[in-house]
Amino acid sequence: MSDAPNVDLELDLKGLLCPMPMVKVSQSIKDVPVGGIIRAVATDAGAMADIPAWAKSTGHEVVSALKEGSEFVFLVKRVK
Repeated sequence: MSDAPNVDLELDLKGLLCPMPMVKVSQSIKDVPVGGIIRAVATDAGAMADIPAWAKSTGHEVVSALKEGSEFVFLVKRVK
């Protein structure tokens, strides 16, 4: 068993260029409950800066941001 949190919404953002991965996460955060988790997978390296900056400025939490091969995988928690 892993310690991975339950994911409420999966977003496939592969092929989208900056700033679209962050925009899609921003638009989708309202689709999960407070405390809910979005798992977003992007291929644009700019997402590694954009998504955490967006989360910090909006009060949400990046639970993890990992590079897995050529993909960037984010777990973003809705805080409010």
